[in-house]
Formats: sequence, structure tokens, C-alpha cells
Amino acid sequence: MSGQGYVRSLTGLRAIAALLVVGAHAAFWTGRYTPDVAGGAYSRLEIGVALFFVLSGFLLFRPWLRAASGQGELPSTTTYLWHRARRILPAYWITVVATYAIYLFRDDAGETGLGWSGFVRNMTLTQIYGPGHLHNGLTQMWSLAVEATFYLLLPALGWFLVVVVCRRAWHPVRLAAALLGVVAITPLWTLITHNTDISFTARLWLPGFIAWFAGGMLLALASVTLKRCNPYGAGLLALYFLLLALTPLAGEATIVPTDATQAITKSMLFLLFATTLMAPLVIGDRPGPLGRLCSSAPMVWLGEISYEIFLVHLVVMEFVVDMLGYRTFQGSTVGVFVVTVAFTIPIAWALHRTLLRFIPSGPRPERRPTAVARREAPEPDGGVALTPAPVD
Repeated sequence: MSGQGYVRSLTGLRAIAALLVVGAHAAFWTGRYTPDVAGGAYSRLEIGVALFFVLSGFLLFRPWLRAASGQGELPSTTTYLWHRARRILPAYWITVVATYAIYLFRDDAGETGLGWSGFVRNMTLTQIYGPGHLHNGLTQMWSLAVEATFYLLLPALGWFLVVVVCRRAWHPVRLAAALLGVVAITPLWTLITHNTDISFTARLWLPGFIAWFAGGMLLALASVTLKRCNPYGAGLLALYFLLLALTPLAGEATIVPTDATQAITKSMLFLLFATTLMAPLVIGDRPGPLGRLCSSAPMVWLGEISYEIFLVHLVVMEFVVDMLGYRTFQGSTVGVFVVTVAFTIPIAWALHRTLLRFIPSGPRPERRPTAVARREAPEPDGGVALTPAPVD
């Protein structure tokens, strides 16, 4: 099997997705989520969320894919979970503690996520299970809770796909069919959560987004079964799906539209956009213009701190809005975005470098000669660690 190495351009793609997330929050905080074409376009900046989840599915599933092909044993669940926890929890816990401490001295801490119960919920990534646990400056972390749930599920899902579906043999058709079945969970869950009395927070649980992770897993399969992908054709398809997502077909400006049909449509369009945009970066040896951009040194550098950008950008943005003298849902979206990014990047870099010094994530991948310069040696835990998640 090929296509299992570290793909440099995917790290750069994380930078683009992170900036989209910051842009979506900037638009929200400056009142640009309006019920018109412009408001719909601003709100769809959250499409970076789908990119992040597809990336996670692609990167983290590859060790199980190797096992399915007979090129390795099933990954150690203990080692895998240790790598996940070591990568995401220290920076996350520092951010939560710092944010709670900051808001002890602010007048606008909000009415939810307060007290020891809110703090424990946020520290344990259980704030999405029931209403009233999201705290100012940390509301984006509900999506990290979705990521964490996927991390916990993946060993069991990978075992099922390798041992039960493929019977420890290479059956790509069976594997693809099973993963399409996982994709189908999201529309089914959307129908359930929109047509029953279950808590509205259930719309934010993993089943509502598992299609995006499964899309990444399907891309991992495609990367070892397909020989080529036209980057220009894939780019045009991605643009087509994005334009459809800007229409009323995808519902109002919110992460999960209130109409079930629109919510399903939006989810599937985001999935198709993310997978077609990413496909040329992982299939064949023609990454195209996007691949070259994402492989550039500045984009890779930003991608390496994209998780930390995700963690701290919202609390930074709340201070930026105050600093610029804007009231809630007023002001310049571009101004808030630019200033927030300018302040967030050095904080994110400092957090990343500090933790890397004291909690190293393993040796850097060594370069190896290959016809495709963008590929490098595998990372010790099977891929890029964590990708940021949705906006609210």
C-alpha cells in the first residue's frame, strides 16, 4: 500500500481551515449572520469545520487501514489513546483554567458554564451533554468534545471494520460499503433529533457529524486504491458544492439548521466540499495549486499551531471587540478578524512551543527520498494530532 506517509500539504490545509473558523466567529460577533445572501456567505465560513473533521478521519484511520491490508497489526488502543490525550489535553486544560481565571475579573462571564460544575464539565469535555455548560470564551470547545468522542470510538470502529467487515483481509469494496453506512448515521440522527423530544444539544453530538469523519476515512481508502485525481476537476466540484451550500437549500445561518431536510442537505454538501477539495492532496501525485499553497513553509507553520489557534482565538476575539470599542453584533468583520489573528498567533505559538518543550509529541518525521516531494515519513501516532472544530 502507498499513500500512508505524512502529507505536508495537509498541515497547511489545517491553517486554511483554522482561518475559516476564526473568520466565521468574527462574522458572528460583528452581526454578519443576517438572513440574506451576504449573511449566508459569512456563516458558511464554518465550512472549515468539515475540513477539520475530514482531516481527522483521514489521518487517524490509516493505521487500521494498514492492518486491513495485512501490512501491520491492529494499533494498540492504549498507545493510540495516550498519544491523543498527550496531544490535546495539556493545551486544552491550560486554556480552560486561564479562561475561567480571566472571567473572574470580567463583568460579562455570562450565565452558563459557571461554578465548579461548569468548570468540571469543561475540563472533562462533557459540556455538550445537556444545556447550560458552555462558558464565554470557550463556546467553541463543544466541537472539541465531538472530536474527543470520535477518538474514543475509533479503536472499536477500526476493529469492527478490520476484523468483522474485512475478516483481516484486503476487501476495499466491503470497507467502502461499511464506511458509507457510517456516513448514513448522520442523516438518520438528524431526523431523530429534529423529530423527537430529545435534548436539542443532541444535535451537537458525534452522530450528527460522524459523516464528516467517515468521509476522511473513505479518502484514506481512496488514497491507497486510486492512482490519480485531477486537481482542477476536483477543485471545480468543490466550488460547485460550496456554491450550493450558499443557497437556501442549506438552511439558515447556524451550524445545524432547524429544518431537518436543510440540515441534512447542508451536512452532505459540506462533506462533499471537504472531500473533493482534499482529494488531490492525498490521491496521486498532482496536488495542484492548492497543494502547492498548502505545502508552502508559512502555511505549514500556521498549520502546526492551528490547534492552539482554535483554543485561544475566541477569548482573544472577545477582548479585541472590547478594545476596538464595538458593541455586540456591530463593527468591522475584517477588522476584528485581522486584529484577532494578529494577537492569537503569537499566543498560540508560545503555547505550542512551551508544551512541545515539556511534553514532546515524538520525533519529527524524517525526510525520505520519493518521487512525490510532499510526502514524508509517518508520524509516530499515525498522523497529525488534533484539528479544530466547528463554530457555534
